[in-house]
Amino acid sequence: MKKAATYLFFILLIASLTFLYSFSSIKNYKKKIKKVAIEFVEGDNDFLTQEMVNKLLIQNSGDIKKQPKSVIDLQGLEHDVLSNPYIESATVFFTIDGVLKTIVKQRTPIARISTANSSYYIDKHGFKVPLSENYSARVMLITGNINEENLQEFTRFVNLILADDFLKKEIIGIHKTQNNEFVLSVRSGQYKIEFGSLEEINVKFKKLKAFYNKAFVDKTIEQYKTINLKYHNQVVCAK
Repeated sequence: MKKAATYLFFILLIASLTFLYSFSSIKNYKKKIKKVAIEFVEGDNDFLTQEMVNKLLIQNSGDIKKQPKSVIDLQGLEHDVLSNPYIESATVFFTIDGVLKTIVKQRTPIARISTANSSYYIDKHGFKVPLSENYSARVMLITGNINEENLQEFTRFVNLILADDFLKKEIIGIHKTQNNEFVLSVRSGQYKIEFGSLEEINVKFKKLKAFYNKAFVDKTIEQYKTINLKYHNQVVCAK
């Protein structure tokens, strides 16, 4: 008898908790949105403004303020926000106090592509990012023989340059010739670096930095027109 009463007590308790949870959930989802809050993950990019993200949120839903939570499609809103090419990731959720919050991470451009027909940025994944009227990123310029097939090749090359503290400050441009060889522009002078193909990239970078260690000390760097890294175990310069 005592065991039966205990079972009955737990059944009633579970039923009561279920009812209270359902009641509170229904009441919560009937609550209207108090306001919309947009937060940008920290970074140096200003492609987007609060107003621009807000327009993405309301483009298919109308004014979402004063709407009950139950009619808000969070997944759909995230999809709308992520449709913007400047946005790398986004999370849309409700807070306990009735705020619809959106956390946005903007894409980080690593280079600017410039061709006869178009100009745009690429991020570290090789994703195309259009130019913006709100923000101009200070990144290296890529020109020359560029197409969809070799865009990832450029992305890999730029990422390797940016991973080196010295090279990312020194190299400001990459040009790919019709012979599929790379020529680098630098910050420290008017000379060009004839890099050649992307074979043995790390070896070529080591040769370049070893050459710089000497040329900057004796100030002969100013005498050169080109620095050629294409030859095995040597750096060939032209004055």
